[in-house]
Amino acid sequence: MKSPIYVRTLTAAERRAIEAGRHSAEAFTLRRSQMLLASARREPVPQIAVALGCNEQTVRNAIHAFNQHGIAALAKGSTRPKTVPHAIFDARRREQVRALLHQSPRTFGKPTSVWTLALVAEVSHEQGLTPRLVSDEAIRLVLARLGVSWRRAKHWITSPDPAYAAKKGDATG
Repeated sequence: MKSPIYVRTLTAAERRAIEAGRHSAEAFTLRRSQMLLASARREPVPQIAVALGCNEQTVRNAIHAFNQHGIAALAKGSTRPKTVPHAIFDARRREQVRALLHQSPRTFGKPTSVWTLALVAEVSHEQGLTPRLVSDEAIRLVLARLGVSWRRAKHWITSPDPAYAAKKGDATG
């Protein structure tokens, strides 16, 4: 069993800053201050979590952040994820997406013969490759991981003239 976690011993300046944080208008700072003061009183993490109505891991995160960064842990940081989850597209599913692209969208009942990122996402979901509809960017990242270069499809203008191909060949060399 792991030993309980507590904040390190507070300096007088840290204690004053945390006490001031209890009167902050920012909810994040207020809650962090409450967690840190309770931990400084050597209350266990589960007890702090119950008293504040939050998850135990939230309390542990606050304690770790304070022990590592000091008073800076009272300020709210970025909410951006530190990693991008690639769990939806494991190696097998990425290869299934590659195989999907080697078929015509018409095979899947689509009214076009040109793949777009949105269309790949839609068909991937319909075929059960993804549990939910993913974004175009998610598909682009999958293709990048596969080493597939993605460019926008170009729709060329053609002529109904029967000699068009020959004329075009003469014009373009």
